[in-house]
Amino acid sequence: MSRLHGASSIEEVAATVSEALAAAGITAVLSGGAAVQIYSEGLYTSRDLDFVSPATHRELDAVMRNLGFSRASGRHYVHESVPYTIEFPPWPLAIGSELIREWTELQAGQMTIRILTPTQCVMDRLAAFYFWRDRQALEQAVLVATRHDVDLALVERWSKKEGRDEHFQEFLTDLARARD
Repeated sequence: MSRLHGASSIEEVAATVSEALAAAGITAVLSGGAAVQIYSEGLYTSRDLDFVSPATHRELDAVMRNLGFSRASGRHYVHESVPYTIEFPPWPLAIGSELIREWTELQAGQMTIRILTPTQCVMDRLAAFYFWRDRQALEQAVLVATRHDVDLALVERWSKKEGRDEHFQEFLTDLARARD
């Protein structure tokens, strides 16, 4: 496992934390802005990494302490030389009302990041747009969808199930504009 430092990339930090948690038997899936940064190839930048996990404070503290992180508050961890904050939103992993039971693993050098798929990442960002009218989240969804194969039929079915058909159409319009 690599040693984290001030110049560690978000991918290195994500992979190091993901590997350490997995080695401790802890399920944790990267979501949110850090997933967008990775999938958008840095066009969007995030200063925090959200790992959704069912782990307890005690379990997380032990792993994070071994990586040089300390708990700042609640489920937030900081490192004296790493510029990223790590947050552990509570389990279950869900996007809107849909529980997520499968995700993907992304190689980062010799390590692996457990992360939402590109399609799930788009849905995650669209959830923020749909429910909180977060226009930046809509832009993030478009960024990911322009760079990765995204199952738009699945996103559309999910959007309809969430009662957000009209917002999905807005996403498609912005996506078409971005692809031109």
